[in-house]
Amino acid sequence: MVKKKFLRGIVKRNPDGFGFLIPETKDHPDVYIPRHSMDGIMTNDLVLVDVIPESGNQKFRGEIVEILKRSTEVVVGKLKWANKKYALLKDESHSWGSDLFIPADQALNAKDQDLVAARITQYPNRSKEFTGKVIEIIGDIEDPLNDIKRVAMNQQIPMNFPEEVIKEAKKFKSEPSEKDFKGRINLRNLPLITIDGKTAKDFDDAILTQVNDHGFLLYVAIADVSHYVKTETEINKEAYLRGNSVYFPNFVIPMLPEVLSNGLCSLNPFVPRLAVVAEMQFDFAGEKISSKFYEAVIESKARVTYGEAQELIEAFQESETSATQESSSRSIFEKLKHVKENILKSADLAKVLMAKRFKEGSLDLEIPETTLEIDASGVPVDVIRSERLFSHRLIEELMLAANVSVAEFLSHSDIPALYRIHESPNENSIKTLERYLYNFGGKTKLDQGKLQKRLTRALQEFSGKPEAQVLNILTLRSMNQAKYSTTNVGHFGLGFEFYTHFTSPIRRYPDLIVHRLLKSQILKNKNYKLMNEEDLDTFASWLSACEQKAAKCERQIQSIKKARFMEKFLGDEFEGMINSVTRFGVFVLLREYDIDGLVKIDDLSTQRLEFDETTLSLYNKRTGLRFTIGDTIKIKVISADHELGQINFMPVEVVERKQKQSDQYLKEEFKKSDFKKSKENSNKDNFSHQKNKSSSVHFKKSKKTLAERLFKKKKNQQTHFSSKSNPDNKRGEMKYRGSISEKFSGNPEKNDFFNPQNKNNSDVNTPPENNKSNTPAWKPVGVDYSVNTSKRASILDKLDQAIASRNRNHSFSGGGNKTDSQTKETSTGDENHNSRSQIKNKKQKETGFGSGFKTESTRKNSKKRGKVKNHRRGVR
Repeated sequence: MVKKKFLRGIVKRNPDGFGFLIPETKDHPDVYIPRHSMDGIMTNDLVLVDVIPESGNQKFRGEIVEILKRSTEVVVGKLKWANKKYALLKDESHSWGSDLFIPADQALNAKDQDLVAARITQYPNRSKEFTGKVIEIIGDIEDPLNDIKRVAMNQQIPMNFPEEVIKEAKKFKSEPSEKDFKGRINLRNLPLITIDGKTAKDFDDAILTQVNDHGFLLYVAIADVSHYVKTETEINKEAYLRGNSVYFPNFVIPMLPEVLSNGLCSLNPFVPRLAVVAEMQFDFAGEKISSKFYEAVIESKARVTYGEAQELIEAFQESETSATQESSSRSIFEKLKHVKENILKSADLAKVLMAKRFKEGSLDLEIPETTLEIDASGVPVDVIRSERLFSHRLIEELMLAANVSVAEFLSHSDIPALYRIHESPNENSIKTLERYLYNFGGKTKLDQGKLQKRLTRALQEFSGKPEAQVLNILTLRSMNQAKYSTTNVGHFGLGFEFYTHFTSPIRRYPDLIVHRLLKSQILKNKNYKLMNEEDLDTFASWLSACEQKAAKCERQIQSIKKARFMEKFLGDEFEGMINSVTRFGVFVLLREYDIDGLVKIDDLSTQRLEFDETTLSLYNKRTGLRFTIGDTIKIKVISADHELGQINFMPVEVVERKQKQSDQYLKEEFKKSDFKKSKENSNKDNFSHQKNKSSSVHFKKSKKTLAERLFKKKKNQQTHFSSKSNPDNKRGEMKYRGSISEKFSGNPEKNDFFNPQNKNNSDVNTPPENNKSNTPAWKPVGVDYSVNTSKRASILDKLDQAIASRNRNHSFSGGGNKTDSQTKETSTGDENHNSRSQIKNKKQKETGFGSGFKTESTRKNSKKRGKVKNHRRGVR
């Protein structure tokens, strides 16, 4: 009997309807949930699952027993009115399980195709429909200014603060008071500076590096948010729910109200600010000798950007090697002369700390970041790859040093604390990564020595090569995701035994928790309490989820803006490199812009391709054709969907081949249509001529030849079609007159019907009197067609011969065009024929049989007459 067990966890819904449970138990693998058990389940719901192992392997499947907690309360989508009674929100993300029904009285008068946010009133299940009500009309989904709002609401990130929070924020003054300075160390005379991005408004940290007899003395001053945001306040509750600030291009959704984030807490220049300071002494080799923490009052002496700091460092290095200084170097020295020593000494310390960290095994992954340049209307004007300057690394190294020092202090204090951990990758992931490195030409083995060092060495083999970026991304993907935890297992990627987040309390709630825990140890007489481990575990899980949600938001807005950017390049060609291979296609990263798009597997090649998971490639066994990571490929942009944030490419050679196939198909259809019309026109002309003659001359019907029967069949079909499509043309006569030979004889370019130079093209079905050019109006744009009549000539000759033969028959029996002499010669016969017809009709009236009834004698006579006619046809 199979032993069952119950597991709690988060469920992820697949677009095909089945799902996977991510258990809370870390050492248990994911559990497959079949489609029938996913009814009414939404992505990220917390569920209880009855789990059983599958026979013959180590996989598990389960049935959902209970939904413990719903994760989604508000959904965002494009409203579509089904009828007057209700509207729908389509499940475009395939994460709801079904479309959302909105009754008409709950739609807030939203219009069709409006982008709306709806609160769920009834979750989907077997007996009830998935229903909701509109709570906000976001606006037009095509408006770029609505992109951020759409993404934020879809991820349930509030953009506005509640009234209670706004009321509390209004109570704060713009500057700290002398009362706030009491009990703090005064560091306002020190030349501390902030180094941050050009568009930054919330300055969390300020630095100062001095050199003494022992080595480097580093001050890292962090904004004292915990002094203003108390645990019982509405501001604190809202900050915890948000978890962190979310950064978009030219826009920020802050964790704290602006009066705090950009004002009272921000370490703005030349104003006093409250701070928590980590003071650390390092020797000249980068070994930490001591550290201490305290509350202080500081005053930043400069607001320096990364670009300015980089320019100063490079100018100083050039001045040491060159006797003369350029004007640009003198200008930056002049501007930052009062903080120049601080920047240069900080750069020296950062270099020492960086070298020590890499020597001890810290990973150095160069993961490219994208910068979107957005105009005031929300439209992207450029997508560029962010350049990582040394000034970025400078601040990074000094913040790492502070975070490590605080983590060590909390660990040695033996109190429950919140750590930032990064677990070691599992063995299978490393084997897979090693196989990728080997397939790219790597020689370093990852199972010998410290793993971080081996990985760094393996990546260094590809430094400066096109594959370097792809391999850095693959290495990152092979790692576990960093998260918050009360159990300190160290940080694998950084190579630290102790690590936490301390340096950004304005934009990260975990840092605010760490500040409170730190103060509970360094300020025993103040009201900062310890937290129990159970509460910290809850905080850790929630805040890790908030961080992932913010990262997902930032990725989504980048995808949407990139798709908007690529809309203007539809049909353009680019060169790129395959940076990812999946079962459904490959992703190609453009060289010109930091944008990648999908080439679907059906668009890659006409050959059947299979996915090779061991080499991450798509290949054909028979021909050896293979697409793998790092391959260069020339593509054309075929679609860009800013609503879904998707970009699709197609190889240029495939586009050209499909275009040729399309052109050939259209050309053949054009030829067929033209040929049919011309043949039917000729047939109609002869039919009309015969009809006019037969009104005055009665002739005996001849036995039809094969060509004549085919013509009659075509004529009847065309008459039936034309009588429906054109009521005025009761006989179904063709629009063009003339024989087939007139249409196709000689050079087609000399005929108006095929002349591409004729500009006055109108509808093909326009009568000649209205269409003087006699040329078809329909012609695919950008495609020139040449008509080849070589094969057609023999067919047309045969058809003309058949028509001529029929005309001769008509001439013999009273039809066709006859000369005066022919008329005289046949007049006697015609009179005899008329008299015979009168006698025949009289007999039919007497017997009561119509013309369709034939007796045995009439059949025999008919056969005799047929023989005579065939004999005469042969003589003629």
